[in-house]
Amino acid sequence: MQKDNFRRLLRTVEALSDLGPAITAAREFPQTARAILAALLQAGGAREAVLFSFSDKPALLSSIVADGFALMPDPAIIPLLPKHVHAQTTARGPMILSQVAYDSVLSSNGNVAPELFKCIVPLRVAGKLVGVVALGRREADAVYDLDELEALDLLCHYVALFIHNHSLSQTLAQRVSENLRLMASLHGFYDNALEAFATAIDVKHVNIHGHSLRVGRYAAAMGEAMNMDMSEVAALRSAGYLHDIGKVAVDKRLFGKTTSLDAEEFREMADHTLVGHQIVSGVQFPWPKIPEIVRWHHERGDGTGYPDQLMMDEVPLPVRIIGVADTFDAMNSERPYRERLSLGGTLREIVRMTPQKFDPNVVQALLVQVRRDTVGSNRVPFLEEGLAGSIAAGDVDHLAASLQHKISHGRLFLT
Repeated sequence: MQKDNFRRLLRTVEALSDLGPAITAAREFPQTARAILAALLQAGGAREAVLFSFSDKPALLSSIVADGFALMPDPAIIPLLPKHVHAQTTARGPMILSQVAYDSVLSSNGNVAPELFKCIVPLRVAGKLVGVVALGRREADAVYDLDELEALDLLCHYVALFIHNHSLSQTLAQRVSENLRLMASLHGFYDNALEAFATAIDVKHVNIHGHSLRVGRYAAAMGEAMNMDMSEVAALRSAGYLHDIGKVAVDKRLFGKTTSLDAEEFREMADHTLVGHQIVSGVQFPWPKIPEIVRWHHERGDGTGYPDQLMMDEVPLPVRIIGVADTFDAMNSERPYRERLSLGGTLREIVRMTPQKFDPNVVQALLVQVRRDTVGSNRVPFLEEGLAGSIAAGDVDHLAASLQHKISHGRLFLT
């Protein structure tokens, strides 16, 4: 008896040692499934076995791999009724089908007869059914004894995780692919959804209402002025809508403060870039730059920005565009601690800080769009209603010339 128990224990350990490398091996899913089935055949002393995955919509078992059966369709399909799912989900371990009614755990409405199976082991993860191991006959038609059932139960915990992880990866890949296809064809719907989200971001304080929407619109228009393609323009608009998403975690009182923020308060406000990056990094967007734009839109070309103190050549162009759009709207909007700057004052201040802090090509695109508004050549107005009349086209030209002089002077100085 002790020798028999030792042999069973040894066989279980051997099966476990085979199963670990089989599951973690870098190979295709069908190959891994066949290796797993071989380990289960050995552990159960079975001649026939099939590994099923379970899907709940509709509820059915679908074979992944089978071995030993003379006639087994590929795939073998077994639809399940709610009572079957319940029975397998609540089973305490492997079930000998000679001891329970077949129709209480399996349906006969599929393309395989349940009577082929002598034992089934439900595969569960977190209390949910993910698959089934079904075993057929043993050598000399021996019955499955308790020790072999315990060994199978132990192994099937690992098999269940393998099946579950594969199902998750398949489902995720399908969902991501489908989402990308939908977003590619429904950009208008996507924009509307993000516009609503941008409004929710800005709701914390009346003085920033509409800020995220304007930043998205400004950034997209500057991208158009820089001859970016439509997908890049759409990405800029969406990034503008979401750039301040981390502010949802900032204490509302800071938005209404009429004096300068102290060091601790500034750090809390500045952390909105990190919080926002964490939020959007977990979302699949059709545009790859959204997380870095959210994180870096307060970086400045001379390394004085935050959170990573990047220099100009370390900051991607979309981030630079959002940075200028954000600054333009912030300066041109009222805040509790200061009056709004005039349109001319805002543009002069931005030009003054270029190229030290801002990309001159981006600032030039901003000036182009403002000038188009002043002469009425923009099909879609760039500025809020009434702002275009507050600056003359000649003043914008003067700022553009000043910007060009600064850039040219810098180049001459460097040579």
